[in-house]
Amino acid sequence: MDPDDHVCLCFRVSLRKVRTFLNREDPPVASRLADCLGAGTGCQWCVPFLKKLHAQKQAGEPIDLPVSPTEYASRRANYRQTGERIPGEETVDDAASDDLTK
Repeated sequence: MDPDDHVCLCFRVSLRKVRTFLNREDPPVASRLADCLGAGTGCQWCVPFLKKLHAQKQAGEPIDLPVSPTEYASRRANYRQTGERIPGEETVDDAASDDLTK
């Protein structure tokens, strides 16, 4: 994913904005990413991806999502229609991170 591609499609929060927020604020929990222009508080499609980005930051790994914007938007459209994710799409173990909706 390119830095200017949107991670949160509802609020148009780019990967660059999420990276900057993570690096500047170093939030202790993933739910604090909601403070980054409301990321994850709309349709909640991006919540697992935001959790993944937070986990990458905490682990000292590069903050990135290896998916094309077209594929990402297509998966979100499917999620919005069916309410189901593609198997394996949850990119981080829920037990390892908190829920962004709390």
